[in-house]
Amino acid sequence: MAAGEPGAVQDGSSKGGLRAALSGLTTRGRSFLAAGVAAAVCAYVLGQADLLRVGLLLAVLPLVCVIVLYRTRYRVTGTRRLSPSRVPAGSEARVHLRMDNVSRLPTGLLMLQDRVPYVLGPRPRFVLDRVEAGGRREVSYRVRSDLRGRYPLGPLQLRLSDPFGMCELTRSFSAYDTLVVIPRTVPLPALRLAGEASGYGDGRQRSLALAGEDDIIPRGYRHGDDLRRVHWRSTARYGELMVRREEQPQRARCTVLLDTRQVGYAGAGPDSAFEWAVSGAASALVHMLERGFAVRLLTDDGNAVPGDGSDGFAGSTQESADSAGLMLDTLAVVGHSDGGGLSRAHDVLRGSNEGLLIAFFGDLDEEQTSVAARMRQRAGAAVAFVLDSARWSGGVDPSAVGAVPAEKRLRQLREAGWVVVPVEPGADLPALWQLAGQMRADTQSAGNGGSTGFPGGWS
Repeated sequence: MAAGEPGAVQDGSSKGGLRAALSGLTTRGRSFLAAGVAAAVCAYVLGQADLLRVGLLLAVLPLVCVIVLYRTRYRVTGTRRLSPSRVPAGSEARVHLRMDNVSRLPTGLLMLQDRVPYVLGPRPRFVLDRVEAGGRREVSYRVRSDLRGRYPLGPLQLRLSDPFGMCELTRSFSAYDTLVVIPRTVPLPALRLAGEASGYGDGRQRSLALAGEDDIIPRGYRHGDDLRRVHWRSTARYGELMVRREEQPQRARCTVLLDTRQVGYAGAGPDSAFEWAVSGAASALVHMLERGFAVRLLTDDGNAVPGDGSDGFAGSTQESADSAGLMLDTLAVVGHSDGGGLSRAHDVLRGSNEGLLIAFFGDLDEEQTSVAARMRQRAGAAVAFVLDSARWSGGVDPSAVGAVPAEKRLRQLREAGWVVVPVEPGADLPALWQLAGQMRADTQSAGNGGSTGFPGGWS
């Protein structure tokens, strides 16, 4: 967060008024009040004036504390800062709190409390001694979650107490912040496959300019340009040295497809098949961005992230960084879809120029296996990591969800041209990534590289 949360800790017109202040009496304050009333009644019945004075003192003391605390006007501002605001699951983030006394009066004893979801840990509480006028106090605490998601932090609460502990009043700020817990990502090995082009990242592709003389789009000469590319007609026309733009670099594309159908996965929790698939998709898209690819995230319901830019893919280097954050934020909260199938994702893959397709599939029935097989025709190359719920859930019969036998499913995808990698429970993604590269090389050596090859290579 970063924004501050200014506010007055007390105010005579605060919601609830004096009645709310009386409800802030502590057990000690209520005991004093009850003892005072009882002593006053006994003094009246027994005719003991001294006991009456003692009773009045006991009863009046907590009431005086309530009025004094209620009328005390503190002005305190609070600021919360997350470091960092986006963390992988299982990692810690530190929350820094700062309180500033902006009034002319010193404060009394304050208890600072921040509201956090239970999954992030216990609710932090801090006791702040007297804060001088214009003074500042800083405290911090750590939060950690093994479950991805978006978790609100705040609002901050200040609890005021009188010196005798008779009354406590709570004042809350209004602002809160959000901690984003993204899926775990693991570094993947860089695989350089045959036919990989060099230049713009590891997946550079080039598109040639139109060959006709009238179709040439010249540009200004830059230091280092080959003089053989000088276009003399344009040079004479513009009065400056112009060169032919014969080829234009393009970033190779990669689509990471995540199957989120609830019928495709069994079990729940950090070690479930679905969470492994989410983590695998996050690792793949981060790796491909680092290797220079234009990447997008696609789910089975047809939603593509980032969705803007060039045909929905991450664009320039700066856009890639922003898009990576957007895609990871999306994976932080992704859940199961309505089970509509993979047809909507198939429709998003418009043609054979979609580049590399990396898919993470759960259980597939006959219909969904056929749809997945047709996706291969709409991608330049395709690799699938297939999770079998029967293995991940400890022996659930896959026929319960209408799935075809695993071997038949994998064979059908391979025949369609997919590089298929089965995923065992607790499998190591970098090892499977390396295996996919070996399977690709074996396919090429067997003479089938044309059907499953990765144009331009993949890394």
